[in-house]
Amino acid sequence: MDLPELQLLLGRAVGLRASQLLTLLARAGSRQQGLAALESVIGASPDALAELGIGAGASRWLHAPDLRLLESDRAWSARRSVHLVDATSPAYPARLAQAGAAPALLYVQGDPACLASAQLAIVGTRQPSTPGRSNAAQFAAGLARAGLTVTSGLAIGIDSAGHEGALAASGLTIAVLGSALDQVYPAQSRELAARIAAQGAVVSQFPPGTPPCRAHFPQRNRIISGLALGTLVVEATAGSGSLITARLAAKARRPVFAIPGSIHNPMARGCHALIRAGARLVESVDDILQELNYAHNYQQIMPGLPLRTPAMLQAPRLDKVSEILLDAIGFEPASVDALVERTGLPSQSVASKLLILELEGVVESQAGGWYVCPQARRR
Repeated sequence: MDLPELQLLLGRAVGLRASQLLTLLARAGSRQQGLAALESVIGASPDALAELGIGAGASRWLHAPDLRLLESDRAWSARRSVHLVDATSPAYPARLAQAGAAPALLYVQGDPACLASAQLAIVGTRQPSTPGRSNAAQFAAGLARAGLTVTSGLAIGIDSAGHEGALAASGLTIAVLGSALDQVYPAQSRELAARIAAQGAVVSQFPPGTPPCRAHFPQRNRIISGLALGTLVVEATAGSGSLITARLAAKARRPVFAIPGSIHNPMARGCHALIRAGARLVESVDDILQELNYAHNYQQIMPGLPLRTPAMLQAPRLDKVSEILLDAIGFEPASVDALVERTGLPSQSVASKLLILELEGVVESQAGGWYVCPQARRR
């Protein structure tokens, strides 16, 4: 067997971890990398494999792989320009290997070199609020301009907003899948995955043909947190899968960051729980960069923008009714009916004034007839 075939063989050994592979190589006395090292794994005794916790299915596969399936995998990887990065390779990301339970092989579309770059994971709910989605994109853009790679899981919602923010800032971004590279999930993210591969990397630990399933996403989350210097949770419910990524990051002694939200927003409860448990409360990209002790220049984060002065932070002059409405909206979405009740103004006056404020960019409308004040306008 040549090196690609041996790597693909490892990828089909379900559950084989990087640490297990390296231990097998050490026991075999292999001091080399690449072809010679991986060949020494073939023929390892069932007892040695069982001692390392390698399951019976993976053990049988390592002893008698399906060569036709491997040939199919090889044709697919060549056709799709998939890079194979095994745990013995210098290209295998060191941070991931240190995090524990790292897979023996990674399938990569795009540039595998960016796996070793300084990364910040951005994760959160699949059903974010409009401000939450905006925060994810803006934080991602700022982090990307500062030189950090934005890593996430390609899910709709906060994940996708993070990827989009990094791409818009011409930065690097990495998407980690809970399925094979030929089974991109969700389907509506396939175009985004293609753009990420062209400006970063799409990564999976699963061999071709592996569909998404519930058990795969905690494994995906482990890779996301393992690759990154730290993890930022933008919005998350109390039971969100994003909290798994945060817990894995904390377990690996890497900082967890959380953006606080309204006490009435269920999508903020996960972030508040993380903050109570010790996560760093963040309000800006600077908060993250300072915690990571990451050297940066403000003008690189927000190029072309002057530093803000007290005068620039002042809200524009508004008439009395507008001021009353903005105070009534506060820091969370509000409906017209709620604003009528809070202000005592006629519903027609509220509706017409909201339209004017929206056209002026002072408020934003959301689906379902809700209105919010953008962060920059709040006082």
